[in-house]
Amino acid sequence: MSEFDGLVAAVTGGASGIGAAVVSALRERGARVAALDLTAVADEEGLLGVRADVSDDASVRAGVDAVAAHFGGLDIVVNNAGIGAQGTVADNDDAEWLRVLDVNLLGMVRTSRAALPHLRRSRAAAIVNIGSIAATAGLPQRALYSATKGAVAALTRAMAADHLREGIRVSCVHPGTADTPWIGRLLGNADDPAAERAALQARQPHGRLVSPEEIAHAVTYLASPLATSTTGVGIAVDGGMQDLRLRPPGS
Repeated sequence: MSEFDGLVAAVTGGASGIGAAVVSALRERGARVAALDLTAVADEEGLLGVRADVSDDASVRAGVDAVAAHFGGLDIVVNNAGIGAQGTVADNDDAEWLRVLDVNLLGMVRTSRAALPHLRRSRAAAIVNIGSIAATAGLPQRALYSATKGAVAALTRAMAADHLREGIRVSCVHPGTADTPWIGRLLGNADDPAAERAALQARQPHGRLVSPEEIAHAVTYLASPLATSTTGVGIAVDGGMQDLRLRPPGS
């Protein structure tokens, strides 16, 4: 038996990229999983697709309640839904700042808030937020995105402190540059996509992009009821980008 047998998980942004990898990893380990997304996900055995918009509180509440009603409860929330942003602090207007903050930060707030009544009834409650290397390292042309993910890191610690004594663990995963559809679109818009991909790979010490499956593996560890002494932490899945300082190859 898996440690996730009998547990129910909800994954926002579960239709593609990191979210889809998390959905698959949790299902493989025995959980029943709901994928909450703007894009429809087909129902399967142990998988429920729920249309939900994390920028709309009523949509989130309805989606979370639908998951709990369908599966008879909710034990794990993975706050993955998010959008990207490029530019310096001067390159995006107020409307764009508010739009990205609304999805990347308040989307997690709305989902967690809606889930708390259900999680308080769980024997193995956990929330895992998806952060970013942008929260822990200064990256060029990522001011807005970095601000949202830095807020997610701080929110994770505060939530962990607030809810530990209710039996709810809250942690975070900080991926490096991952091989996701969003990165694919960025590369597609670059003047030289091959050179841009090579540059993104080279800035991570292990020399490649992070796979969604590697990120999902970290999520399943943090969500697992076997990790009951792990809370309030941020796990880097970034090929060593945050902490390693390697010499250039051949030097």
